[in-house]
Amino acid sequence: MKNTSERPWLIVLGTVIAQLGLGTIYTWSLFNQPLVNKFGWYLSKVALTFSITSFALAFSTLFAGKLQDKLGIRRLISIAGIIMGIGLMLTSKVTSISMLYVLAGLIVGAADGIAYITTLSNCIKWFPEKKGLISGISVGAYGTGSLVFKYINASLISSKGVSGAFLYWGIMTMILILTGAQLLKDASSETVTVNNSSKENNFTVREMLKTRQAYLLFIVFFTACMSGLYLIGIVKDIGVQLAGLKPAVAANAVAMVAIFNTSGRIVLGALSDKVGRLKVVLFTLTATAVAVFVLSFVHLNYAIFFACVAGIAFCFGGNITVFPAIVGDFFGLKNHSKNYGIIYQGFGLGALSGSFIAALMGGFKPTFMVVGILCIISIVIVATIKAPMESTENIKDDNNKLKLNINPV
Repeated sequence: MKNTSERPWLIVLGTVIAQLGLGTIYTWSLFNQPLVNKFGWYLSKVALTFSITSFALAFSTLFAGKLQDKLGIRRLISIAGIIMGIGLMLTSKVTSISMLYVLAGLIVGAADGIAYITTLSNCIKWFPEKKGLISGISVGAYGTGSLVFKYINASLISSKGVSGAFLYWGIMTMILILTGAQLLKDASSETVTVNNSSKENNFTVREMLKTRQAYLLFIVFFTACMSGLYLIGIVKDIGVQLAGLKPAVAANAVAMVAIFNTSGRIVLGALSDKVGRLKVVLFTLTATAVAVFVLSFVHLNYAIFFACVAGIAFCFGGNITVFPAIVGDFFGLKNHSKNYGIIYQGFGLGALSGSFIAALMGGFKPTFMVVGILCIISIVIVATIKAPMESTENIKDDNNKLKLNINPV
């Protein structure tokens, strides 16, 4: 039987299985009210748990690449899956809000972030000529995990109670991630070289941070994440307060966001390989800007509200998918986990900034206007940005090769 290294599509399968388990954290909103009902905590304090989870997820990606170098992808994802599963299972025993923050917030978020970014980057390295497609499959699986477990976890909460649901959720998540991890194998530099026919920059983190492109991409990614994450958190409230929909009708937007978010990841990821990634981001930012300005200035009805929500969710999913590939295009694949971990901090800041701006500005519409302005700024950046010059490391490598070719003669 051929081993995994001879059948790289098994690595895609392993990545998909692991990402299905990792994506389940986006079902957190289902647990807010049941926890309030059981323990009598304030809803705002319980809901803060997911903000902590998102921040821990993003921050942990800064260390994921170094951990992968030391442990290897299979061992790292196995450990992350065990920690995430145990974190959720122990959450079934919490009796204080502080323990909820530590277990479901910090521990689960950090384990999820480390596994998410390393499985994604490793899979892209195996198929560098299909960065968009592979990123779409991987990140799409992450979104699908959220969609599928919305129904599983809702059923568990109903039948087992909120604490019991955490226990079973942790067990299933651990099984999925551990199963996927066994199919994974680190992509060596030789694998990337053989699979990728085009010459590619390989920037270190230090080299990347010396380029203006790193900071410009961070601004664009922050904008893309804030627009999508803010909408996901308050989409039902927008339908009720701005569109005048009944709560039961507005709640349908939650499922629609999940569907369009996932489809955007798959469709736009594959499309970016054909038309170019920056062109896809130009489209998503333009569509998002139009949608948020419509939400700000147009009298909303059922059709307009759902069209705007679907558009923003679709574009957010696409941006989350395309950006790992853009970082690979700009800065190479050799240090992709580390480099993308830096840019990915825009996700964590975006998760917090939308709510902060809303509190500061006083509501949905002013926040949408800020998002729209940021989209316009990001459109200008994407329209003018170009990949950086070849890294110092590559220049040194080329000089060494030249010396090797000359000296023996």
